[in-house]
Amino acid sequence: MLKIEVFKEDAVLIERIIKPRDDKPGKTFYEQVAYAYLGGKFPVQIKLPMEKGQEPYAAGLYTPHSSSYVVNNFGGLELKRFGQLIQPLESEL
Repeated sequence: MLKIEVFKEDAVLIERIIKPRDDKPGKTFYEQVAYAYLGGKFPVQIKLPMEKGQEPYAAGLYTPHSSSYVVNNFGGLELKRFGQLIQPLESEL
């Protein structure tokens, strides 16, 4: 199971704006910093894609929600690029 941690100082929504150029309109992205435990000595910093107006995840331990996965064109399992959700990680017994 993939473990994701949100620290207290990262429980905020970050707005990233890409300015328009040429004929392309500008875009605004929303994200939140978290850390994924991938089996190494230290967790790896990741950015969780968020929706405009979405409340940031509170500090705590999470795991990806099953709706965050998709089967790609080659039959492989991967995380969705957009629309990812995480859910609180239940305490291990």
